[in-house]
Amino acid sequence: MFGRRERLETKAPHELRAMRRAGLVVASTLETVTIQAAAGITTGQLDDLARESILGQGARPSFPEVPGYRHTLCVSVNEAVVHGIPGERKLHDGDLVSVDCGAIVDGWHADAAVTFVVGGDEAGSAQDLALNEATRHALWAGIVAFRDGNHVGDIGAAVEESIAQAMQRSSAGLDGRPCAYGIVEGFEGHGIGRAMHMEPGVPNVRVRDRGPRIRVGAAVAIEPMITLGSSDTYDLEDGWTAATVDGSRAAHWEHTVAVTRTGLWVLTALDGGQAELLARGGPFGPLD
Repeated sequence: MFGRRERLETKAPHELRAMRRAGLVVASTLETVTIQAAAGITTGQLDDLARESILGQGARPSFPEVPGYRHTLCVSVNEAVVHGIPGERKLHDGDLVSVDCGAIVDGWHADAAVTFVVGGDEAGSAQDLALNEATRHALWAGIVAFRDGNHVGDIGAAVEESIAQAMQRSSAGLDGRPCAYGIVEGFEGHGIGRAMHMEPGVPNVRVRDRGPRIRVGAAVAIEPMITLGSSDTYDLEDGWTAATVDGSRAAHWEHTVAVTRTGLWVLTALDGGQAELLARGGPFGPLD
């Protein structure tokens, strides 16, 4: 997981502010995509909307700069976990959709993902809604653990503990069946800054090596991916999309987060993470 060469660089306040500008582009773009993701729209049309949104805000998409990838978004539907390629697939009410987006402003990156049910919560199954909420809560547990003096490995421990608690809360089972979530370990978060993917890897499970120490000015992308069954995945023939082996549905949430002298700044949340952090007793520390 971690090696001696892995490090967690720190940024100056003006650099974090540049990342915040990119983060706001990502946040508003994901908001637009979520609103427009109605039954009948294709994943390719969502990709077009996202590209227009990012370019219209004076930024550029991050993902086309990944070698071999040409789309603005990753759109992963139902059993697809991550890296779903936008195309001609039409969405239907009840689909569980994860959308991942990145943007660059003045050379600085931000990266985030959301998961939602097409048609709103009323169109989703109880299992899907519980999975999605458990994944979102796990993301915020990881964010709260990303603080000055902790280690990067503490993020994974917090995510894993949050998912364990979610399973305990559902110990009676949904529809009379036991509730079990799988934490996908093949993918993880990452450092971020002048490049979208930087050292170190950010785990979603407890690891033996706690990794680099977190300092003021550090920034990472935290992104748990949780399934309704096995955590095992395989790659589709497109060479990008990772899907669950057992066909169970998956959720993916992500934020880019920075540590400031006064707390945490969620660069890809419109409110900087204020509401969620304060609700969890986390330190909110924006620079603006």
